Parts: sequence; C-alpha cells; structure tokens
Amino acid sequence: MVGGIMNGFVGELFGTYVLIVLGTGACAGANLKQTYAKGANWTFISVAWGMAVTMGVYVASSLGSLGHLNPAVTIPYAIFGLFPLNQVLPYLLGQFLGAFLGAATIMVIFYPHFKTTNPANGNTVGIFATRPAIYSPVSNYLSEVVATFVFVFALLNLGDFTQGLKPLVVGLLIMVVGLGVGTTTGFALNPARDWGPRFAYSIIPVPNRGSGEWYYSWVPMFGPLTGGVVAAALQVMVK
Repeated sequence: MVGGIMNGFVGELFGTYVLIVLGTGACAGANLKQTYAKGANWTFISVAWGMAVTMGVYVASSLGSLGHLNPAVTIPYAIFGLFPLNQVLPYLLGQFLGAFLGAATIMVIFYPHFKTTNPANGNTVGIFATRPAIYSPVSNYLSEVVATFVFVFALLNLGDFTQGLKPLVVGLLIMVVGLGVGTTTGFALNPARDWGPRFAYSIIPVPNRGSGEWYYSWVPMFGPLTGGVVAAALQVMVK
C-alpha cells in the first residue's frame, strides 16, 4: 500500500511538472519580449496545453500513477467511488507541488525575458495562471464549470486514459475544449494548474512581475471542482 501511495505521489508530481513546464513555457514564449513565439495566437496556446497534458499523462502513468494531474479529476473520482480515498492526498500533494516547481523552472529559463518585459507588455500572472478576458465572476465561474464538465465527462468515457494512444486523445480533448469554450477564462480546468503557478509567481522574485490577482483565484479553484463533480455524478447515474 505504501508503495502504491508513493508511486501515485511521484507520478503526479513529475507528470504535473512536465505539464506545467510545457504549458506555461508556451505562455511565456507568447507573452514575453524577445522570444521567438512572441505574439503567438490562441491556437498555439490551445495546442501547446493539449500536448503538454499528453506528455504529462505519459510520464505520470509510466511512474505509477493514473495520470490525473488535476484535483478536478481526482476529487470527483474519489467522491463517487471511482478512485481510492487513501490515494487522494498523495495525488493532490503531487499535483500542486509539481505545478509550483514547473512554474519556478520557467521563471528561471525565461529570466532575461522577464527583465525586459513589464506588466503592461505581458509580464503578468496570465503567463502562469488564468485570467478572464472580461471580468464577470458569475459568467467566469460558469465558463469553468461547463468547460471542466465537458472535459471530465469525456475523460470518464475514455476508460483507462493512460493506455496506448489515449493520452494523445486526452490532449486533443484539451485542445478542443480550449478552442471551443476556453476563450473566456483561459480554461483552467485544473485547480493545481492554476494555483501552483499563481503562488509561485506571487512569491518568487520575478523581475517586473505584476499582481498575483488572487481576487480571481476562487474561479479556477471552484469552477473546475464543480464541473468535475457534476460530470462524475452524471456518469454514475447514466452508466
């Protein structure tokens, strides 16, 4: 049992780390001055996050976890008996720690670019966490609920999504969610993917950094969790 718990923690830690390095790295490249990707469009961002999730799932599953990488998957699965309760805490710890470390890595790699970019020109928490296109708390929350519901409901119907080419399908799912319903909030879908990097941006002395915008952080926490719980509840009812 101890080995299984540690495997879950390690898999989620490194899988989420890979996810965040690749995803926030793409966002840093698109936003910071003097990178080759400066000004890249929304399709670039959606594809990057989709492929980042694919690679994270492959790494996590190889190291012994189920490749959740996301509390909005782990918690609803556990609530409805689809995942063992004793594994929830190690998974969550791995996810949040991996996300924090992934963001910190990007801060090191892009340090010269942070030095040349102020908040008005792209050095914002939006590189690492989500920000709404229009700040409208209820609409923003509902956007995250719906986006995460679609994601988790589809995920549930993939079965074991760590096998074969299914991680690639998960990545394609992330892409289409981002393109379809992610343009209002930046499609967090994942509290760890948002809060870990947001915390890193808030406490690590990045040059010229902007605000952590914690006033908005409840949306990428509770929107995805709500959407995930609704998806799991529906799955249990209809299956």
